[in-house]
Amino acid sequence: MSRPVLTTHDLGIGYGRRGDPSASRHLVAASLNLQLRAGELVCLLGPNGVGKSTLMRTLAGMQPPLTGEVRLAGTDITTLPPRDLARRLSVVLTERVDVGNLSAYALVALGRHPYTDWLGRLTPHDEAVVRQAIEAVGAHPLAHRSVHTLSDGERQRVMLARALAQEPDLLLLDEPTAFLDLPRRVELMRLLRRLAQTTGQALLLSTHDLDLALRSADVLWLMAPGGILHVGAPEDLILNGVFAAAFQSDGVQFDTATGAFQITAPTREMVQLRGAGLPAIWTRRALERAGFRVVDADADGEAVLQIEVVPDGEQMRWSVIRNRGVWSCASLYELIAFLTQR
Repeated sequence: MSRPVLTTHDLGIGYGRRGDPSASRHLVAASLNLQLRAGELVCLLGPNGVGKSTLMRTLAGMQPPLTGEVRLAGTDITTLPPRDLARRLSVVLTERVDVGNLSAYALVALGRHPYTDWLGRLTPHDEAVVRQAIEAVGAHPLAHRSVHTLSDGERQRVMLARALAQEPDLLLLDEPTAFLDLPRRVELMRLLRRLAQTTGQALLLSTHDLDLALRSADVLWLMAPGGILHVGAPEDLILNGVFAAAFQSDGVQFDTATGAFQITAPTREMVQLRGAGLPAIWTRRALERAGFRVVDADADGEAVLQIEVVPDGEQMRWSVIRNRGVWSCASLYELIAFLTQR
């Protein structure tokens, strides 16, 4: 097992009333004893309002703990001078920062600030670290472009490169996949996982991309209402029921067999489905989405409604059999409309 990079000891997180530092403090979570280990990608999950942002800000030293302490490589984070803290920890936030007409390369070079002199001059070593960080995130083609011309996904890669240029032991990322389309979110999560494995750094990111977190994280930190934080491998939290319980909601349920969330539709009648391959799989999906209870052709019990997926040359057709009547549909859209409008 790798060495701990960050540890918390009886950590209590929370905040005072806005605009009144003397007011009584509100405790969000207490007695948190956590570890972030080198080379691990950890995802912080939880419903809105449970305290994920408060925990991230506390771990980053952006707000003080209410109780207990946060230690980076054995040192209390509140005792570290800003320059030393920046050499050990870097933060990538969701908010867009106005950097004027800086090039992507110049923005990444700002990550060397904790190591440069008061004039900010880069040594040959600093330049090499900047180039290496840009290459690590696949942003070399972006290096000489102005940051304001970059897409959200390109900008996020550059911000990650800036964080890497600090050469920290720990990277904290707040919603790094926000505002990205699905392919870019997948690419970024793959990149973060690869960076954790190849650099030996510890990465903690908060995210609402539950499916990607389940597929990518080494460890989940799952914050539940009431300040409870569950820690474990994604599969452990699924098997013990914690994951499904944390995100339980009316009309939505977590399917432990598939590892995906299902939208529950009003229950309709039972459908007996005949067919094979991808057409049958997606027919089942369409029927279940519409609220039908789908069983296989050889299931016990006889359904009044039967549907058969029928190859028709390069196309597909769907035969609907009910009470000795037979109807044919040329698409799944037509099939669902036919069944639900009867």
